[in-house]
Amino acid sequence: MNTDIIARIRAAQGDFSRSQRVIAAYISEHYDKAAFMTAKKLGGVVGVSESTVVRFAMKLGYDGYPALQTGLQDMIRNRLTAVQRLEVTSTQLSDRNILHAVMTDDMEKIAATLASVDQDAFNNAVRETIAARRVYILGMRSSAGLASFLGFYFQLIFENVRIITTNSANELYEQLFHVGEGDIVYGISFPRYSRGTVRALKFVKSRGAHVVAVTDSSRSPIAEYADYALYARSDMASFVDSLVAPLSLFNALIIAVGMRKKEDVTRIFSQLEHIWDEYGVYERNPE
Repeated sequence: MNTDIIARIRAAQGDFSRSQRVIAAYISEHYDKAAFMTAKKLGGVVGVSESTVVRFAMKLGYDGYPALQTGLQDMIRNRLTAVQRLEVTSTQLSDRNILHAVMTDDMEKIAATLASVDQDAFNNAVRETIAARRVYILGMRSSAGLASFLGFYFQLIFENVRIITTNSANELYEQLFHVGEGDIVYGISFPRYSRGTVRALKFVKSRGAHVVAVTDSSRSPIAEYADYALYARSDMASFVDSLVAPLSLFNALIIAVGMRKKEDVTRIFSQLEHIWDEYGVYERNPE
């Protein structure tokens, strides 16, 4: 169900019982907190039974409360301000070991990504990247780090890679001016989604380029412009975006490209090793 839950509550509120109106009011006013409560805890907060909360979820058209909770979490990921994210995380982690909790959650995101990633889309992205006239990698704000990582390795392998991380509209379209048929554009965006990235992908699609959208779900605003969509889990971790799963996905993508171009990559890195040694790029290991 992709419809905004708050809008559905407003549309159905005339048919709610008294208890359901209490639940609806709490969710509408405190959706950031409700999204991370169990049915039992939500019922306790508003003074109704757990079964009443479950029936409320079904009243809205969900199979049960977990589906409503997932819908709330999806909704808030692009709604919450940084301050609200911090408050939610403080509630969630107040009695937990932060190091253990955050790293465990990150491992779960990688596992969930592996279980759901579209292998055909991944393989097609590899194939089209190798065949492309030019490769553009577009990521803004927190996604700029991902774009730089992917671009760093692609620039070692290919001669035709352009990394675009600017937030300036003028610079953005100047750097994309030559994009067209035969090019492939990696668009990277996770909640909160960058409006500039969305507009840029609309532009490159109009110019005939193929798009690989790297984002969190089919509900992402950049997914509609994708020829190939690679979804990686990226839930909020306080005011910080957890990007370990898309980073792992890029690791796999770089290695897959490298294996397809093994002879070229071997030659390139053999030459680079000589350059690195000659100019002292890396510290030598102690004798």
